[in-house]
Parts: sequence; C-alpha cells; structure tokens
Amino acid sequence: MAGSNRDEKGSIQADISQDVIDAALKSVERHAQPPSEDEGLSEGMRTLEVDMPEGGLTLEVDVPASVFGEAVSEAEAESGASALRAALHESHRELSEMRQQLEQARRELEEARAQLEFSQSKSRETMERLKESHERALRATADLENYKKRAQKEKEEVQKFGSERLLKDFLPVIDNLDRAMEAAQKSADFESLRTGVEMTRKLFESAFGKHGVKGFSAVGLPFDPRLHEAMQQVESAEVPAGHVVYEAVRGYTLNERLMRPALVVVARAPATPQPSTEATSSSAEQTGTTPKGSE
Repeated sequence: MAGSNRDEKGSIQADISQDVIDAALKSVERHAQPPSEDEGLSEGMRTLEVDMPEGGLTLEVDVPASVFGEAVSEAEAESGASALRAALHESHRELSEMRQQLEQARRELEEARAQLEFSQSKSRETMERLKESHERALRATADLENYKKRAQKEKEEVQKFGSERLLKDFLPVIDNLDRAMEAAQKSADFESLRTGVEMTRKLFESAFGKHGVKGFSAVGLPFDPRLHEAMQQVESAEVPAGHVVYEAVRGYTLNERLMRPALVVVARAPATPQPSTEATSSSAEQTGTTPKGSE
C-alpha cells in the first residue's frame, strides 16, 4: 500500500512503486496529445485526478488496475493518489523555486554583464587618458632636453663672444694710440703728442659711455664712504675739513651702480699753534710780573 511521510527537513516523500510512476508518466504523455477517434480508455485502467492548485490545472492519470491488485480498495487507491498528488505538488514547488532561482541568476548575470561593460568602457577611457598624458610627458621631456642643450650652447657662446661688442668699441682707441706713438717717433713736438693723448682719452670715455660706464670726480666734495675710499688725511687751510683735497684714482659707476670707488686724500683742519716759553718770559718782563714756578 502506498503511503507518505515527512523527512527531517520538512520535504514530503511518497512511497510509490515504480510501476505506478511509469504508468502516470505515460498517462501524462497521452493527455498531452489529442486522442484519436478510435482511442478510448483501455480496459483494466483506472483514472486518477491530480489537482495542481499552483497552476489551476487538474491532471488525469491513467493507472492500470492491476497495479493496485484485486483487493485494493477505493480508500487505498485514494491514499496512493493523495501521495502521488503531494509528490507532484512538491515537484511543482521545487520547479517553481528553481525557475525563480534561474530568473534571479539571469538578472544577476545581466547586471554583472552591464557592470563589466561599463568597467571596460571606463578602463578604455582611462587607458586613453594615460596614453595621452604619457605622450605629453615624453614631448615635454624632449622639449626640456632640447632647451637645456640650446641654453648650454648659448651660454658657451656668451662666455666666448660676450665681450665682442665692448672690445670692438675699444679698437679705435688702440688705433689712436698707435698713431700717437708713430707721430712721437717722427717728431719731437710734445704739444701735438699731448693733444693726441687727450683725444684718445676722450675716445676711451665715449666707449665707456656706450656700455654704461661713467666716471665721477671727487675733488672738493665732502667725503662719502659710499663713493670714496680715503688714503690719508692732510692738513689744509684751503679745503674745508672732511672734504676731498686730492684724488689719486678716479671712481666709476656701471649703470648707476658703483663699480670702483675713488681713492682720495681727505683734508683736516690745521692744528692751533702753541706759544713758546721765550715769548712768554719777555711778555712777563714787560708787564713786571714773574711767571709761576720761577720764584
């Protein structure tokens, strides 16, 4: 006799013979196909109705009567049908759960695929940006190296030829000195030589002025430690004390900045003369007084 029981996990198990199950499956297959006109219920078959509440269906299962035996009662048959019905219900429930799990897995798979595509798109964009940044960095490095090479080359050229303009301005000065020396060898006219040297000096000053070099005179001016460097001090009644009385070396500035201070001699006030002893004695005799210390 077929029966049913419940295991520890709560699932329903039905003890149904394999013949009943095979017959039920064949009956389901026959009901799935439309019967022909000459087909009918075979002799010796019993029809069991199995309700499927989940789908609103009722399955009719043809089971051979021999399966139940001659002495199988209607109650036992109904009990077997109930067990079969419970087994089918459990199978349908498990099938529904599997479908739900498959649907959930399908949705998760689609979400994962969408996230993967989004991540791949972002990765491609990031790689493109990194590639562009790397190329810009390489170009900047190459430009910097080229700039360093050009700067080094320009620095070397400045060190070699930076004074070319200054020296070119002094070439006429050398020419005038050569002419003055040649004229001194041919003639003993010192006045003409002096005039030539003065002209050469003026040419020197003109060349200096082109490059921002200017000389300044300190004679007669108050001593200024920012512009003058004192050699010594001398007594002078002609020049006020603290003024420059003599200029040994002229000072120069370069673009208003001191390049060389003037080397000068500074005047100081002359010392007051002290009266001598003989002059003091004669003065005392004339007045009739005796100097102290002579008594």
